[in-house]
Amino acid sequence: NDTADDLSDSFASGDEDNGKSAISNKNINNEINGNWLSSSSTSIHEARLKAKAKRRLRKNSSRDSGRGDSLSDNGEIIRGTSAAPTSPKSKLLDRKSRLGKGRGLPKKGGAGGKGVWGRSGEVYEPEEVDEKDPNYDEAQENCVYETVVPPLDERVFEKTVTPIVQEYFEHGDTNEVAELLAELNLGPMRSEVPSLAVSLALEAKASHRELTSRLLADLCGSVLSRSDMENSFDKLLRELPDLVLDTPGAPQLVGQFIARAVSDQILSEGYIEGYKGRVDCEYTRAALDRAAVLLKMSMGGLRIDNQWGTGGGQRPVIQLIKEMNLLLKEYILSGDSKEAERCLRDLEVPHFHHEFVYEAIVMVLESKGEKTFKMVLQLLKSLSTSSIITVDQMRRGYERVYMDIAEINIDVPRAYFILEQFVDESFSMGIIDVKLRDLCPCRGRKRFVSEGDGGVVKLESY
Repeated sequence: NDTADDLSDSFASGDEDNGKSAISNKNINNEINGNWLSSSSTSIHEARLKAKAKRRLRKNSSRDSGRGDSLSDNGEIIRGTSAAPTSPKSKLLDRKSRLGKGRGLPKKGGAGGKGVWGRSGEVYEPEEVDEKDPNYDEAQENCVYETVVPPLDERVFEKTVTPIVQEYFEHGDTNEVAELLAELNLGPMRSEVPSLAVSLALEAKASHRELTSRLLADLCGSVLSRSDMENSFDKLLRELPDLVLDTPGAPQLVGQFIARAVSDQILSEGYIEGYKGRVDCEYTRAALDRAAVLLKMSMGGLRIDNQWGTGGGQRPVIQLIKEMNLLLKEYILSGDSKEAERCLRDLEVPHFHHEFVYEAIVMVLESKGEKTFKMVLQLLKSLSTSSIITVDQMRRGYERVYMDIAEINIDVPRAYFILEQFVDESFSMGIIDVKLRDLCPCRGRKRFVSEGDGGVVKLESY
């Protein structure tokens, strides 16, 4: 009789007795999933159940690896004792556990899901601290926090306030400066604001000095006090020896600022009198004398509130034209082209220099003799070389004369002839180019009846 050893995974094994297994020599008729089965229907049914359990165990091995599951000899699943199926450890080791997360879809209420912050309009109430909390502190209830700005020191003050004043010279809005200064914690540096503004204005234009005087008048009362103003001007008078090194006319300018401040009532009327008899510095004495003279002249009708003049962009056009004509007349009398250049630059109207060119050429057309002709040519040449008058402004001035020459000719019969000579000389001196010279109009000559036009004077050609 042939006998065969049964494998460890065979489902045809017999009963075990004293640790030994006896193998029966039954005929094996069927095989399911690598397991040899007997021919009986009961054995086939049991084998199928065992194979199904094995497949299920293999399929879920990764998910159930932490639970220590295994199969018994009869195919039943034995749970390990390492962790219960519902224990937290089993959930941590469960790679596919859903744990109530869902599939990442929004909830029915529309307030959840992947990438959703909550229902629109939902407001979270502030958390209330429990009084029984060990960390509870009743001093923290209903606290109001305020932003504290540290006071500025001298170095930070200059770096912060200087750009504010320089921007003010561009826009001229005193309210904006007051708002910016109110946001700063000036502290003891509050009295330094006027002295810093005046020192910057000394190196600037006359229009900037006028803006500085307006700024001091508007800041007094709202941001600065009168004592701050007095302390600031006291410091300016002490620093005059240093200011003279950069601005030689600083004593006279500071004196004008003091006179304007007294006129605007931001300095007391007895401010100048308080220095009498106790001034040793010659620059301080010159500044106080200048202020005293201006205040005395104001009693005679002088307007101190307009001593710096008005910025070019804010002046009326008629006033600018009058000042340009006065400038030209003074130049013809003195012949000082440098002074004329300085006066034209002080007008601060580079966009209106074409009017100066126009008035200069008209003065040549209306003048008699060669003196005005030559002096105006020299002045325009000097202004063109120094680029005080740009090429565009020069061209516009000549073109305006070309357009108005017909009306000018009514009062000046020789206007066409003088203009042609002036344009030719301007071209030869390099003041204008050939295109502008060729645009110069010339008056047509009177034709006779024999030439077929009935003696009608021809229109001017351009």
